[in-house]
Amino acid sequence: MGKGRVEAFSDGVFAIIITIMVLELKKPDGSGVHDLLALWPVFLSYVLSFIYVGIYWNNHHHMFQAVKSVTGGTLWANLHLLFWLSLMPFATAWMAEDHFQPLPVALYGLVLALCGGAYTILMRVLLRHHAKDSTLARAAAGDHRDWMSVVAYAIGIALAFVLPYVSLDIYALVALVWLIPSRRFEHILRAEGA
Repeated sequence: MGKGRVEAFSDGVFAIIITIMVLELKKPDGSGVHDLLALWPVFLSYVLSFIYVGIYWNNHHHMFQAVKSVTGGTLWANLHLLFWLSLMPFATAWMAEDHFQPLPVALYGLVLALCGGAYTILMRVLLRHHAKDSTLARAAAGDHRDWMSVVAYAIGIALAFVLPYVSLDIYALVALVWLIPSRRFEHILRAEGA
């Protein structure tokens, strides 16, 4: 099967997720600077989640640039990823509105971990479908950020119950690690004219 519909549908879902998150940004109750500053948890949560959704969109784009075709399994693995990503607005809003209380911060980390696991599953499904020397296989080789992220999320989730702000720092550090797409992907895609 061609990959075009998967990419188009996924792009639409990413756009809807960001739209839902931005709609959670409400105007301050008053007109003073202190009223605006009272919204810092909402804005910080939005920025972190926007960055995460952007990272997934960017990496999803790079992944599918290296893909030649998809299978039914790919469609389900992609939907699995989009399902967990679709929970980002809920987790973001709860964490923000409850001012980074332990349970919402832990749930946010769990959603991040499940998104990361779903992305890894999608990559594995695509790798099984493509040859060992395919563009995708060569571009994905040696990238161990996914396992590092799982460990970091687990630590962040556990710490959320005692040190929620440290958990947020961990989530932000994982985002920094993923912020720049794999140079290997860009190099191989450029070399092959993809």
